[in-house]
Amino acid sequence: MDFDTSYLTTLSSQAVSNANASKLKSTLSGILDAGKGANGADVSSAEDAKLMDACKQFESYFVEQMYKQMMATVPEDPLDSGTNSTLVDYYKDNLVKEYASQTTEQEGLGLAKMLYEQMKRNIGQTPEEIDAKSEQAAIDSGAAAENVSSEES
Repeated sequence: MDFDTSYLTTLSSQAVSNANASKLKSTLSGILDAGKGANGADVSSAEDAKLMDACKQFESYFVEQMYKQMMATVPEDPLDSGTNSTLVDYYKDNLVKEYASQTTEQEGLGLAKMLYEQMKRNIGQTPEEIDAKSEQAAIDSGAAAENVSSEES
């Protein structure tokens, strides 16, 4: 059976991405489970650091996937094909992962901070409570917008 090296590289890349996603998911579920204390919202500062780290890992993973999709739009160089293409793809994947990590650690997109703040607000709440708070916030912001427009008239 003859496999194309690009197919194997794609499978390998997908396996690494799936492994990263499952690791991130288990980290988040561990943090959320540990954070549910007697009052439902008791999270220690060590758990805060773990939560922020998990949010940064997610942002890094998101940026990595974004970079990979951007690189897919660039035409391949014919000189990169052949026996060295697998090695080039491997190092290219590692380079993209490192770029994503550095982007997140320096400034980032702000996604990690937003996720962290949102998760801190929602720790210990059921999905129904979160939905109810979101609906109430939307109603309140709509009422505030109506008050501002009526005052301007």
